Amino acid sequence: MNYPNGLKKKTTTMQTTPVTHKNRGMNLEDELNQSNEYYREIDKAYIYKKPTPIKITKVDYPSRDKAVIKEAFFTVPSTTDYNGLYKGYYIDFEAKESKSTTAFALSNIHPHQIKHLQNIEKHNGISFLIVRFTTLNETYLLTTQKFSVFLNNSERKSIPIEFFRENAYLIKDGYNPRVDYLKIVDELIGGRK
Repeated sequence: MNYPNGLKKKTTTMQTTPVTHKNRGMNLEDELNQSNEYYREIDKAYIYKKPTPIKITKVDYPSRDKAVIKEAFFTVPSTTDYNGLYKGYYIDFEAKESKSTTAFALSNIHPHQIKHLQNIEKHNGISFLIVRFTTLNETYLLTTQKFSVFLNNSERKSIPIEFFRENAYLIKDGYNPRVDYLKIVDELIGGRK
């Protein structure tokens, strides 16, 4: 294209990189961590992410203040992701994400975790799963009681999305907190009184 003063437009070549949506949004764990931090800041609940128990066996010390873990292993199987206190109740839950649009695979949760959640419930704590179907952008709180009913009455290796829609609580996205699961826990506590 020629401009009126006789100058020619310089053509530039742009190197394009493929568009990726990786890490476009936060994952469920990040959102729960921020929600729990918000709950602590407003003195509403004290719920924390549990650290994974590991034993360090080899460390490299390139300098005094820059230790690098080279080898470690899990000491015991971890129980669940989160625990803490809310309104005098012990809260314990596992958080999972699924890309499936039809079901949540039971292989995502280990038998010792299921037993742990059932033991918490048996001792009058409040335990549940928070499951996000990322493709559907739907997040559910499934109580341990309803989860156990499914396990005891089904031979399936996955929980269908319809089971969540009919038996779990939909957690609506919020601003602060992003994942306001305590609204649902309030309903669970109300049902115990």
